[in-house]
Amino acid sequence: MRAKFSQAVLESSEGAEMASIMRACVHCGFCNAKCPTYQIKGDELDGPRGRIYLIKSMLEDEFVGKATQTHIDRCLTCRACETTCPSGVRYSRLLDLARPLIDAKVGRGPWEKTKRWLIRSVVPHPRRFNALMTLARACEPFLPSTLRELVPSPGAAPIEASVQIHSRKMIMLDGCVQQSVAPNINTAARKIFNQQRIQLLSFSKSGCCGAVSHHLGELAEAQGYARRNIEAWTAALEAGAEAIVAMSTGCAVMLKEYGSLLRRDPEYAGRASRISEIVRDPSEVLDPGALRGAYRVRSNQRIAFHAPCTMQHGLDVAGKAEACLRAVGFKIEYTPEGHVCCGSAGSYSLLQPELANRLLDQKVTALESVQPDKIATANIGCLMHVRRRATPQVLHWLELISQAAK
Repeated sequence: MRAKFSQAVLESSEGAEMASIMRACVHCGFCNAKCPTYQIKGDELDGPRGRIYLIKSMLEDEFVGKATQTHIDRCLTCRACETTCPSGVRYSRLLDLARPLIDAKVGRGPWEKTKRWLIRSVVPHPRRFNALMTLARACEPFLPSTLRELVPSPGAAPIEASVQIHSRKMIMLDGCVQQSVAPNINTAARKIFNQQRIQLLSFSKSGCCGAVSHHLGELAEAQGYARRNIEAWTAALEAGAEAIVAMSTGCAVMLKEYGSLLRRDPEYAGRASRISEIVRDPSEVLDPGALRGAYRVRSNQRIAFHAPCTMQHGLDVAGKAEACLRAVGFKIEYTPEGHVCCGSAGSYSLLQPELANRLLDQKVTALESVQPDKIATANIGCLMHVRRRATPQVLHWLELISQAAK
């Protein structure tokens, strides 16, 4: 992409990086063919190519208005465009850099600011989130339907997994919302990893991965979460913990960003880069052959698997979780449009409910078209979102394996 960026832009590290990313774009439009919002809206500016042009205009010192912010806000950051792009444009990185600049130029109204502040102040904090959900459930009969369906059902009572000591140790990111809505995901993980002679370590001083703040353009806040986690995990890593495992693929993708997020922090850059290198999805660690020997589903259960965007495009581990499920006897059914986002996308479903719900309806229709006994996924946001409207039970894939008996 040819552009005439101002000297001030080229002299700033962020501006130079954005310019470099945009120059890789050759305007082919393959990205639009995979973009969920472009497919729904049919507007060039609601696809990756159009959004790149909007950012280019901003960097060329042209006018930036509310329309630019609106089109950027509508992006799910699902990264489907990156998977299909023949030129390797790092579109999600471009948006991470552009969002704070656009917000600084355009600003936001009081209600928009309040919504974002509430999300950042509640979602990453389990105690606050639990308190708010308890209040919401008590008031549920009086809430309008649009709000009522956003209230997640209480998670099943947590079952404590026995702690077993093994020579192989890995750090487990406990998650924030996951602890409140689906605490047995981590319990299932401990049980399965114990069977494979791997001890999962948890640390009370760690917390949210920082994804919520990062995707809302609050860079400093996201860096704070990253530093807190690095401090909590440093001793265990120095003692030989071989990996960091996140049961939610969205969190895993964020952890892999730590090296980039703190690359200019001399105190944390090295440790952050190390963490990015050793983050693993459980499907990368677990051995299907060993699972086959330890678990076996007793009935021929049909499973519709929703592969989160973060699994397909962020971690590039598509197919690995399904292989683990097949190993223990589940029948995985192919679902149409499996590459399309469900509309959860972190806080997106709260900030862009119309588009999120249209994508959700499409996804649930596709998943239920194969008449599954259950639906499985790998990300807490997707699980909560799909569970709102799906008829079959929606579980994390580790929970399914944990429930299988030999």
